[in-house]
Amino acid sequence: MTTTDAPIDVPGDGPGNGSGARSPQDPGAPTATGGGARSGATPTALPLEQVLTTPILAGAQVLAGAAGLGRTVTRLNVMEVPDVLAFVKPDEFLLTTGYPLRERPDELPRLVADLDARGLAGLGVKLGRYLDELPAAVLEAADARGFPIVQLPDVAFDDVLNDVLGAMLDRQAQQLARAERVHRAFLQVVLRGEGVDAIAADLAELLDMPAAVVGLDGTVLASARCDELDPPPRERLVVAQDARHVRIDGREQRPCVAVPIVAGPRQHGHVVAVPRDGRRTDDLLALESAATVAALALTQRMELQAVESKYQSDLVHDLLRRVDDPDDVLRRAAGFGWDLDRRLIALVVRLDDRPGVERPAAVRGRPPLASTIRGAVLARDPAAAVVRFSAEVVVLTAAFEAPAEATAEDGRAEARAFVADLVARAGKAAGGTVSAGLSRPVEDVRDVARAYEQASQAVALGREIAGRGAVTHFDDLGAYRLLALVEDREELYAFATEVLGELATETEAALDLRTTLQALLDTGGNVAEAARRLHFHYNTLRYRIEKLESLLGPFMTDARRRLDVQLALLVLRLRDQR
Repeated sequence: MTTTDAPIDVPGDGPGNGSGARSPQDPGAPTATGGGARSGATPTALPLEQVLTTPILAGAQVLAGAAGLGRTVTRLNVMEVPDVLAFVKPDEFLLTTGYPLRERPDELPRLVADLDARGLAGLGVKLGRYLDELPAAVLEAADARGFPIVQLPDVAFDDVLNDVLGAMLDRQAQQLARAERVHRAFLQVVLRGEGVDAIAADLAELLDMPAAVVGLDGTVLASARCDELDPPPRERLVVAQDARHVRIDGREQRPCVAVPIVAGPRQHGHVVAVPRDGRRTDDLLALESAATVAALALTQRMELQAVESKYQSDLVHDLLRRVDDPDDVLRRAAGFGWDLDRRLIALVVRLDDRPGVERPAAVRGRPPLASTIRGAVLARDPAAAVVRFSAEVVVLTAAFEAPAEATAEDGRAEARAFVADLVARAGKAAGGTVSAGLSRPVEDVRDVARAYEQASQAVALGREIAGRGAVTHFDDLGAYRLLALVEDREELYAFATEVLGELATETEAALDLRTTLQALLDTGGNVAEAARRLHFHYNTLRYRIEKLESLLGPFMTDARRRLDVQLALLVLRLRDQR
């Protein structure tokens, strides 16, 4: 008898054949398989309700468990012995005449539970020969579990096995032919040099449903017919971990079909289709082809972006050094879609993680920091420049410029609010905290270097003053702002060294005494409060004050001396941030 990936046929329905037949592969084991005449092919899965539509099963009646008719069938099996559980497999439709159970019908409810637990698709029973009817307890158990029990028509099991297997193989041939057509259609997208927009459009047309290509964070990279959804997505389609549900703009989940877009070791996102009437089994083929082509398109786009990003970074580096020919700079910038011939503000965004610290694996797969910032900024100012350096993202934009009727403080407040939201989103996407600094506006492209310096000082000092996740405008820096404007840095450092003496060094003792000194200045010279903050005994702090005044002079009583000391400490902090 020919073996196949589907089960092996055992002809006949009676006890002579049903309980005593043996499988050719294992003469010592009772056969728990059925089969078909075809060989060498693996049949595709069919829902049980579709199996019951084959001509050979015309007249079959669902006695119980109709809720489970959507279970998939990949095999058919014939029950010939009572202890059939050792021989069944998931997704099987088990056929029986009832002969093995004719003496023990009371065991049928437990058999239903055991078959359901093993993932079978259902049980087909031919009544009238060995069992006239099934006990009510069996039907109740099947209904409770959604486990289909079907009364089979009076046909031979070998005919059932052959016809159903043939239907599976025919369905598989149709799917393979459809997959070939889909693959050729998407291959033409690549050959024509089209991108993810064409992929989404072709997929929506093939499936006749909304389709989209989304990034890992749910950003919609391309979509088609998504306006048919209720509500239509505005920004994000976030795919759940089970890839069977999607959350639209943070609202409740709805069913979808999603396939990951993978190129090499990296996942770029998902191809998503949102069916109107539940999941269709043939959707996956089209989505897999679309995902393969989308991986090629996104990889190609990333390579082009990498080249373009290098030239963009080179241009901004030139801006930060010296601009000899403003017209040439503006022309080069226009080639990237940037408008630098206007009043600009610099924004510097930095991850608070220390360089060289490896991020967790769950975070490494998320979108880069620059992508998140670029998307948010360009949505507000399409002509803004957004570039990524090794440890930061630099933005040159007019998006934060206050309206003419607004005050400067109103403008700063609006800018801080936008950047605070941007920083929160970027930090969440990057898996850490992010700090940002904003510059004053500059009128000329030759002053971009000064704006960048201000934004860099703001992000560094703001993080030092307010902690991780700080959003700081240069004008918020107070005395730091004045010090940052002094171009002769060496003169500043000489001043700090002159005022602080040996406290300006980086020895452990000097750092310890500077901490004490800063606490005294922060409390306005309140010894008791400073001692409490430092967790010192009052007399211990008094001893330290005597030592500090022997080094610095009477800073506790001399206001001018105290101002010099405060400025010197600010200079050291400014130096440490460079």
